[in-house]
Amino acid sequence: MSGSILVAMASVEFADDRPTLEVANRGLLTVGVLMAMIVYMLDATIANVALPHMQASLGATFDTITWVLTSYIIALAVATPITGWLSDCIGSRNLFLIAVAGFVLASMACGASTNLEEMVLFRFIQGVMGAFIGPLSQTAMLDINPPSRQARSMSLWGMGIMIAPIMGPIIGGWLTESYNWRWVFYVNLPVGMIAFALLWLFLPSRPISRRSFDLFGFAVLAIALSSLQLMLDRGTDQDWFESVEIWIEAIIAVSAFWVFSVHLFTKHNTIIDAALLKNSNMAMALVFQLIIGLMMMAVMALMPPMLQRVYGYDVLDTGMLLAPRGIGILMAMFIASRLINRVDPRYIIMTGLTIASVSMWQMTQWSLVMDSTPIVVSGIVQGLGMGLCFMPVNSMAFSTLDTQYRTEGASILNLFRSLGGSVGISIVTAVLGMNVQTSHADLSSHITSSSMSAVDPATADRFGVFGETAMAMVNAEVNRQALMIAYLDDFKLIMYILFFALPVILMMRPPKTVSFSSPQGTADSIGH
Repeated sequence: MSGSILVAMASVEFADDRPTLEVANRGLLTVGVLMAMIVYMLDATIANVALPHMQASLGATFDTITWVLTSYIIALAVATPITGWLSDCIGSRNLFLIAVAGFVLASMACGASTNLEEMVLFRFIQGVMGAFIGPLSQTAMLDINPPSRQARSMSLWGMGIMIAPIMGPIIGGWLTESYNWRWVFYVNLPVGMIAFALLWLFLPSRPISRRSFDLFGFAVLAIALSSLQLMLDRGTDQDWFESVEIWIEAIIAVSAFWVFSVHLFTKHNTIIDAALLKNSNMAMALVFQLIIGLMMMAVMALMPPMLQRVYGYDVLDTGMLLAPRGIGILMAMFIASRLINRVDPRYIIMTGLTIASVSMWQMTQWSLVMDSTPIVVSGIVQGLGMGLCFMPVNSMAFSTLDTQYRTEGASILNLFRSLGGSVGISIVTAVLGMNVQTSHADLSSHITSSSMSAVDPATADRFGVFGETAMAMVNAEVNRQALMIAYLDDFKLIMYILFFALPVILMMRPPKTVSFSSPQGTADSIGH
């Protein structure tokens, strides 16, 4: 059985090895698609490091400036599910061009904002436009490449998806320090305009297929996603379920998701085709997108502050130490693109998850007295693991889907990856805060006269400035050690999540060669 599967997967000589959409210049169009997608992905993280500088310029407070990030995330979550419907109604080409142009104009407006209200509005618009770019870029890469080249095209697309969030804080930090925070947004203009020009010249369109809009389904889903994102974003500041606000947002989110689920499986022509979720490979791919998003964004949320607060690296050094993850991803994507038609993708995913788990175990062994070598090594290993997971997961998700469902499938895959990132950041941030307090209390209890040879804590005030300085140094070191312990506990938590995700792979079906053999679809269509 396994031999026949491998033989079938190894065959790339298709009876009709033609792309779904013919293009005049596939190379230049690929450049345009990737540029649009990279700009959109960069903006998910590039603005984070500039928030303190924005706060002063926009007259915002510490609590309100976070809406610059929150508005973008909510817009992404709300707009992503309607990408398939809009693409069918106005054409994939038209929607892609509108999205790129809108994103560029919104970026310009963000850079020129004079107050917080303007910034939040333009970031919301930016998020809406970005929500369309993600799925449409993936669909375009599948449509313009023949079946024999789709693995390589997905590896190129995946490189941008995985590397851009890693490079965002590096580029954002450099632009903010070298120029000012407004260039975090202005940098999108030249890249976006080139992408728009290439798309305008070469991008074909899928057929227009007008269908009714599921207003009720969209409204309920938008309420559910918005409430969930608000809860995740404000949970840490509001002390989670000690706050009435968080309880209200949680109840609304759960209720709305339940209503949407009932609506999805009992009505026809819903905003998301229920058959997508009934497809086993797509369902399992959504689970893995949650896990990939959780790992990628959670680690990226933890690493910069850890390297700066615990080890004392500056912004640029932090960026350089995070860069090896990108090198690992590039290597893994190259390897995966060569193996995808020769080896059962489930084995590649399993290998990737195992390697990623090993990288998290390596990070649990870090200490306060180490140099940068373990950071670089674990980063490369982690990049290899993430890269080996990402592309095969996407390949298997689409392997049993008819081509007409590509845009809708891509949109919910992007949605689940974003949700995984939001949930992951919230979990590790909450766990970090709790563990810092616990570790600090535990370490402080061991500071006694017998453990300190220079100063007795109970009588330190007798020594005046010397005593106060000594105790301040002791407290700083306790804080540093408590932070270190808390970070290591977070790394261990992510490792466990990755480890327990391994059995999910067995629930996926291996792809068949015929699945992409023809633009018109195959027998292995969505309902099977």
